[in-house]
Amino acid sequence: MSEPMSIDELLERVRKDLDRVGPQEASQAAADGALLVDIRYAALRERDGLIPGALVVERNELEWRLDPQGSHRAAEATGHGLRVVVICNEGYASSLAAASLRELGLYRATDLIGGFQAWRAAGLPVEG
Repeated sequence: MSEPMSIDELLERVRKDLDRVGPQEASQAAADGALLVDIRYAALRERDGLIPGALVVERNELEWRLDPQGSHRAAEATGHGLRVVVICNEGYASSLAAASLRELGLYRATDLIGGFQAWRAAGLPVEG
């Protein structure tokens, strides 16, 4: 059994394998066909709004909805080569979620640095 690590150590480790993107890069990726996936919980979405076109998937359903081979996959989960940008509120949980998607073979999965708050601060579109 390996030595326990802190959440900061785990984040550092998983982020080494992610090609994390900033808000402008995420917006361009979406324009180029990437799937933006909002994993924030309902209260945050209701309070702060939504990114137009983003697929909303609760964090506890993410792997089931995005696994291209899964029986509960979303229609948008078209293949392992799909570019997925996971978005949480501030860019922490999304790193762990993107790493989990990579474990499922979604090798282009990554996350948004700073999360939804960075998207909004960049002046990118928000609805609701």
